[in-house]
Amino acid sequence: MCLMWHLFGVRYIVPSKSKVSTVRFTLVRSALGYSRRQKATIRALGLRRLNHTVEQVDTPQLRGMLAKVSHLVKVEGI
Repeated sequence: MCLMWHLFGVRYIVPSKSKVSTVRFTLVRSALGYSRRQKATIRALGLRRLNHTVEQVDTPQLRGMLAKVSHLVKVEGI
């Protein structure tokens, strides 16, 4: 069953929670010495410090971000 939300005149279809897969990732290397874009990607992923673990919904955008900083993070659940 999908839920429909109205936000700013745009309809969004949200799948039920049973169908949503999640990805857990951990920052294992520091972003010091890497480009600003990679540091910004780490922050956008929600990672704040070493060994900080975050769990998010698996989306193509998230996978792309994780691919860009794959040398800094450990990914589980893919």
